[in-house]
Amino acid sequence: MESVVLPLELIQLFRSLDFPTQQEYEAWLRRNLKVLEAGLLLHPHLPLDKSDPSAQSLQHIIHRAFEKPMDIGKNGESMQTFRTVVMSLACRSSDGSISETCHWADGFPLNLWIYQTLLEACFDLHAESSVIEEVDEVLELIKKTWVMLGINEMLHNICFAWILFHRYVVTGQVENDLLFASSNLLAEVGKDTGGSKDPIYSKILRNTLSLILSWAEKGLLAYHHTFHNGNIESMESVVSLAVLSAKILEDISHDYNRKKKDDVDYTRVDNYIRSSLRAVFIQKLEKLDLSKHPSRKQNKAFPILSVLARDIIELAINEKAIFSPKLKRWHPLATGVAVATLHVCYGNELKKYVKGINELTPDAIEVLIAADKLEKDLVQIAVEDSVDSEDGGKSIIREMQPYEAEAVIATLVKSWINIRVDRLGEWVDRNVRQEVWNPGENKEGFAPSAVEVLRIIDDTLEAFFLLPIPMHADLLPELMSGLDKSLQQYILKATSGCGSRSSFIPTLPALTRCSTTSKTGVFKKKEKSQVTQRRKAHVGTTIGDNSIDITQMCVRINTMQRIRMELGVLEKRIVANLSSSRSTNADIANGVSLKFKLSASAAVEGIHQLCECIAYKIVFHELWHVIWDGLYVGEVASARIEPFLQELEQYLEIVSSTVHDKVRTRVIVKVMQASFDGFLLVLLAGGPSRAFSLQDSVIIEEDFKFLTGLFWSNGDGLPAELIEKHSTTVKGVLPLFRADTEHIIQQFSQLTMEMYGSTAKSRLPLPPTADQWSPTEPNTLLRVLCNRNDEAAAKFLKKNYNLPKKL
Repeated sequence: MESVVLPLELIQLFRSLDFPTQQEYEAWLRRNLKVLEAGLLLHPHLPLDKSDPSAQSLQHIIHRAFEKPMDIGKNGESMQTFRTVVMSLACRSSDGSISETCHWADGFPLNLWIYQTLLEACFDLHAESSVIEEVDEVLELIKKTWVMLGINEMLHNICFAWILFHRYVVTGQVENDLLFASSNLLAEVGKDTGGSKDPIYSKILRNTLSLILSWAEKGLLAYHHTFHNGNIESMESVVSLAVLSAKILEDISHDYNRKKKDDVDYTRVDNYIRSSLRAVFIQKLEKLDLSKHPSRKQNKAFPILSVLARDIIELAINEKAIFSPKLKRWHPLATGVAVATLHVCYGNELKKYVKGINELTPDAIEVLIAADKLEKDLVQIAVEDSVDSEDGGKSIIREMQPYEAEAVIATLVKSWINIRVDRLGEWVDRNVRQEVWNPGENKEGFAPSAVEVLRIIDDTLEAFFLLPIPMHADLLPELMSGLDKSLQQYILKATSGCGSRSSFIPTLPALTRCSTTSKTGVFKKKEKSQVTQRRKAHVGTTIGDNSIDITQMCVRINTMQRIRMELGVLEKRIVANLSSSRSTNADIANGVSLKFKLSASAAVEGIHQLCECIAYKIVFHELWHVIWDGLYVGEVASARIEPFLQELEQYLEIVSSTVHDKVRTRVIVKVMQASFDGFLLVLLAGGPSRAFSLQDSVIIEEDFKFLTGLFWSNGDGLPAELIEKHSTTVKGVLPLFRADTEHIIQQFSQLTMEMYGSTAKSRLPLPPTADQWSPTEPNTLLRVLCNRNDEAAAKFLKKNYNLPKKL
């Protein structure tokens, strides 16, 4: 066969009579002439000089035959000339000698075209995508043409790979076996690439593989649009074709700086994953009209990102289940790269919208929570996919820059909290100043502003727990702290200006000694006038706001009690809301941080302060003129306690009818304490207008019994044991008023010397006023002597302290 030019032999063998019609013969003749033209003139095995006589002669014969079809075989001379020209061209050699082998079909690319045409015989004419059963036998016959066509194993592999690939493409890409077979042949081509330096082969290889790679990557760079459950099996073969083509092209590119072969696989597939997922992300984004409506208000766009987050996680799950198993052959972290790409794409969109968030809205929370959930799900998928990798997936996780959605939510919620706390603070400042503290505003006798401030706090807490956020427990302490401080301010402002116990108790007058001379009415009046002036001077220096009357103080104390009660209700409601929320913080849920500590403490302190203010204002301000200007002034028997008791009873009725029953007893106890303190103040610091004899002690003790009886009220008032408890100090001092003067002087001297030691031997020092009156306290004993209507007492005071008789 090597010495035969087949088209020449066929032309000489067959005549027009061998064909049904002249037209068929002429068509057949032209085809064979075209083969000779292509093999000997257009694509010769060896380069051909266009001035070669044989070439010119053959070209002339062929053109004449095309213009006027003729039966070459009939003219023996023409046929001989034709044969001579053809054989002359077919038997050329590179050294100019005549070759025994004919080269008429092994010129590039004719040989490939002919060979590919022969390979097409492997396919069934009636099922174009199917290979015939006798394919192995046919291939063996086709391989016999290798010498004639100048084909070798390498060219066969690349040609057959292309034929299989091309047949797969043109028949609708349904027969995956064709793609698989083509991929296997390319693998063989890759093995032989390094040993061939033939430039024609390299050119064939480069052109063929470039076409295959271009087709494959067109689908792989957006494989989510190319592949699905119905054709997913073909994806592996397509990737294999692309990777093998890319590797071989790298090998023949003579790029000495190229990557390792393993890196080609990894890099290509990595690019396919990232490119395809970016493409499908953009498609889903556009489908949600996010980019088509840039003028849409921000808060309207947020839910779109929420929907997108759900779409992305579905996409990631499908990626892991459908595509990644096919890609792991070339990329062990295929799933991780996919979710990292989705994470970055969504993160870029999220950043744009986070920049536009100025306040907390339901839409903003929805998106941020969706983003947080998406991130956690994507990270979980990446971690699971990377568990067996060398670095445990750290490289993938590093790509996934945190969204910090929870931090953004926390910042927005903190801003939300600050706004509401600031508003509450402003409300407190404004409304406390406007509050009139009128007991007739409601049945319970508390301030309407307290109801409103508690309602605002309750509404704020309810709104907080309605926020669809996952960190109620973490942010609740900050909210409660702000509300607690605002409520504390309300309490402090409500109690400010009311004064305190010390603001109503008068400054003790200077010590004087009692005059034992008889007192005329004129002298008594003058003394009384002096005392009255001192009382007025004292009242003018009180800290308390005299414009706040007793009933207003009662309303304030009721308000404090109301706040205390409502705080307990609020705290229970907070625990219930927290238990039903998505919070899982055990330290918060155990109740440690669920207390309004500041306001609760302020309310308790406020009640204590107001109880004392009410009590001491009644005794030392409202009734001071009665007790100070009247009780025991002049003659003890004619200036007893009855007027004070009558007016005190009226104030007790006001307290009983106004103050909340939970704190009423505390107020009355404080009034009793203030009364006892006032009683002792008259006895021990009543000034020169009062003088007590030993006989007066009976009246004093009886008056104190009347005073305690007012609070006992025949069993309807305070418990007897409570009265007894608070009477201890008075009952300890009263026996001094019936004690002998010498005994008191002796006891006073002894206690003073014990207090001052050797410094008291020459002269007794003046003892300081103690915090509490006591029969064993020197200053108390001294004051009893100062008011003792007795010559011995007057001499003692004159001698040791030179006390005056008058102020």
